[in-house]
Amino acid sequence: MASNPSMVDLTKQARSHEIAIAELENLPSSRAVYQRNGNLFFRTTVSKATTMEQKQLDSAKAKMKIIQ
Repeated sequence: MASNPSMVDLTKQARSHEIAIAELENLPSSRAVYQRNGNLFFRTTVSKATTMEQKQLDSAKAKMKIIQ
């Protein structure tokens, strides 16, 4: 399990998204945040950024289930 680089990468990605969600939840909803899209950063709301991070987390977890 840990010897598979894909699984390790997915685990790191999932953990990174979990941390980002936790940090976003501690910001006031009126705060503007910047979200990376490719090589550019776009201004967005906390709720939209949280939703996007949650989608990416769900995607990483789904890929992890497929690999296992």
